[in-house]
Amino acid sequence: MTPEQNKTAEKMTSVKAAWDNAPAGPKKDAALKHYQAAEKANTAKNDADTNKELDAATHALA
Repeated sequence: MTPEQNKTAEKMTSVKAAWDNAPAGPKKDAALKHYQAAEKANTAKNDADTNKELDAATHALA
């Protein structure tokens, strides 16, 4: 894996952990949609979209 892919993988792990620890509610629901979109983008090897969706998920949880 390239360093960029490693960063993306670490970011996905971090966002997933934050989502797991978040209380149930609309913020968690919104973050889940972004996280699922990030997983899809990651499967398609699209790091830019993956990071964009992970950022959106993080923002949704804030």
